[in-house]
Amino acid sequence: MSRSESVAKLPEWAGALLDHARVARLGLIDDDGGPRVLPVTYALAGEAIVTAIDHKPKAVPPERLARLRWLRARPSAALTVDHYEDDWSRLAWVQAIGTVEILDAADAPEALAALTARYAQYRDRAPSGPILLLIPDRVVWWRA
Repeated sequence: MSRSESVAKLPEWAGALLDHARVARLGLIDDDGGPRVLPVTYALAGEAIVTAIDHKPKAVPPERLARLRWLRARPSAALTVDHYEDDWSRLAWVQAIGTVEILDAADAPEALAALTARYAQYRDRAPSGPILLLIPDRVVWWRA
């Protein structure tokens, strides 16, 4: 396992994994202090990794989502992107660890541009937010 302070300082293969993977897992701490992991769409926006609350069906209005409540109380998070194959000599992962800032979509045009450039679904219907902005304190990676 190796590490850096920035997504800009990743080895080429790790940067390619972040660039090409379509989904990541966002790890955070819930109201009971337990770990939770959620699949998310994401994009790189400068030194940050961004994800958004979008139009996919939700049981409650976006402002009442548990993940937002958890992040407001404990903004530390880890975002993991991995590559799996049955050929275990090709396994790899990258994890960004840091603090998440919750932004209104209107205040995050660079994040929205990065997400809409990455996902055709967002070009058809841009996320209305909020936007989750993770600026890594450290990035760790591993491959077989």
